[in-house]
Amino acid sequence: MIRKKRVFIICGEASGDLHAANLVHEWRKIDANTEFLAWGGDRLSAENVTVVKHIRELSFMGFVEVLKHIFQILRNFKECKRNISDFEPDALVLVDFPGFNLRMAEWAHQQGIRVIYYISPQLWAWKQGRIKKVQRFVDYMYCILPFERAFYAKFNYEARYFGHPLLDELAHFKSSNKNAIENSGKPYIAVLPGSRRQEVLRKLPVMLKAALHFANFDIVVACSSQVPDECYTTYHQEGISFVYGKTYEVLNGATLAIVTSGTATLETALFRVPQVVCYKSNPLSYRLAKKIVKVKYISLVNLILNEGVLKELIQDECNVENIITEMTLLLNDPARSGEVLRGYDRLHSLLGEAGASQKIAGSMIETFPQEL
Repeated sequence: MIRKKRVFIICGEASGDLHAANLVHEWRKIDANTEFLAWGGDRLSAENVTVVKHIRELSFMGFVEVLKHIFQILRNFKECKRNISDFEPDALVLVDFPGFNLRMAEWAHQQGIRVIYYISPQLWAWKQGRIKKVQRFVDYMYCILPFERAFYAKFNYEARYFGHPLLDELAHFKSSNKNAIENSGKPYIAVLPGSRRQEVLRKLPVMLKAALHFANFDIVVACSSQVPDECYTTYHQEGISFVYGKTYEVLNGATLAIVTSGTATLETALFRVPQVVCYKSNPLSYRLAKKIVKVKYISLVNLILNEGVLKELIQDECNVENIITEMTLLLNDPARSGEVLRGYDRLHSLLGEAGASQKIAGSMIETFPQEL
């Protein structure tokens, strides 16, 4: 009797949990003889993966926030190593979350565990020196952005690229025949304030104040289950709806969107909703990041297109007046909205078609020795 493969998954954010869940779903279609254990979230749990540590306990954003929680993070490292050692996996699948996962890659390599990295750290943006850790400690790297494979090739490291798994999620949503969320019948502005508590507290008040300027629109906030309710309830008032766990339904019917930089900008683009991108962090964290981050853009849409199609309002520029100005252009200037929608078309062509999760799962399974 062939024993089951054992795979331990680590993801620390909502987007990683989503992609890890889709990976597991496709993996089991190809090979049901695998046992999974994870540090993850609700999406992995929904795939009947035992989650021993939830992502709500893991995600600390920015240099200052990391320092504030350094002892908790150190305890997490010890706990994670213990969980992995007890499980005795044949492979460790690390999903994004580089501050934590690159350290776990080094430790796992030293233990003789096969290390598979899914969703490359953004080494092209900052700390390129970490490529040495990838070369030494990561057996297989899977990218989801089209330019990343060429980046790794410059360092004589072979990374694998099969497309972006968000296209799978979008295809699944469309095939499920889900509609837009119910509201008053007025057109609405979608507000996506992020999946971390710090993001929501810092940006949601600014986003809502800007959106309320447009009296002919309702406002629908896409809320994260990872964020405490009290971060949202302060802002309950007529004309503002708070919807949990239905980001795609919210985007599916939106006229415009105000979006926190991250995966959500790409999701909004794939729904062809004109958007303004917002980013605002702890001032000290921002100043430190600005010294070491070496990219022209912060949104995935602009990064992939290598062009500033979307307006990015960063730190002090992320204010009510600037958000209103860009939203007014998107609403009233056909040239501006047309520029954004044409950019979305180019983006979709660069990302390709659905099927990435299945291809990546199949490729990962092939990395295992035949006797497993």
